[in-house]
Amino acid sequence: MFLATTHAAETAAAAEAAAEHGETLDPLSHIFNSEYWELTHGLRVNIHDLLPLPTLRLGALEIDLSLSLHVVMLWVAALLLWLLLAAAARREEAHVPRGRLRNFFEAIVVFLRDEVVYNVMGPEVGRRYMPFLMTLFFFILFNNLLGLVPGMAAATGNLNVTGTLAAFTLVMTQGSGIREHGLAGHLRGLVPPGMPILLAPVMLPIEIMGMFTKPFALTVRLFANMIAGHIIILAFFGLIFSLSLKSIYWSVLPWAGAVAISAFEIFVSFLQAFIFVFLSTIFIHQAVHPEH
Repeated sequence: MFLATTHAAETAAAAEAAAEHGETLDPLSHIFNSEYWELTHGLRVNIHDLLPLPTLRLGALEIDLSLSLHVVMLWVAALLLWLLLAAAARREEAHVPRGRLRNFFEAIVVFLRDEVVYNVMGPEVGRRYMPFLMTLFFFILFNNLLGLVPGMAAATGNLNVTGTLAAFTLVMTQGSGIREHGLAGHLRGLVPPGMPILLAPVMLPIEIMGMFTKPFALTVRLFANMIAGHIIILAFFGLIFSLSLKSIYWSVLPWAGAVAISAFEIFVSFLQAFIFVFLSTIFIHQAVHPEH
């Protein structure tokens, strides 16, 4: 009886401590966008105070220009990407890349160039779009990996971010088609060659819808895969804290699961960046060569 009462008291005290901890630590701030940046337990920075921006009013329309956590993460990813690429580019020119940093970027660039861009578009056309596709890949990759760093967040788990990236692909796709064939030729390419003229009123709306469903698929795929992994990790951490109230040994299994999913998320970060660029390459190629 005494042991049961003592255990209940210890459990209540632990739950009360966990509740007090939850008042100052928001686990969802690592997943969803917010107005503050929680670097660690008890250290929270209000992003609006860092750089206050006004609200833009256009008649009855109000546009909030204030910063958010994911906007800051986009800046951090862009700064890290610029610094690392600049450091790799400043190294001595050599036929064989030296150093881990340069080898890292060199291996990825060569693989994407030879196995994706040139393999799909060909060297002549693919060389034109290499800067856009490489920038797209590394920017998505760095944002994905930032979500695995404590105190950071994955901006690619935001529909606004993934939608904007997909919009760039949409603009590049349509712009490449217009550049290669002109506006009239690009519009003619929406109708498959050899199709009976009677089917044109049916096929043309479908093809126009397809122009927007492709970037929509890019948007949802990247968003869903990134946010799902972080929610699973958060669920494992919740199990760790819940089971540790009973016994520290019960928390070993969810802790191992959280470590395994975190390691798998590194692979997913690379994979989702690759898939986004691979599909963007195919979409651009289809606009340049609609006959294929």
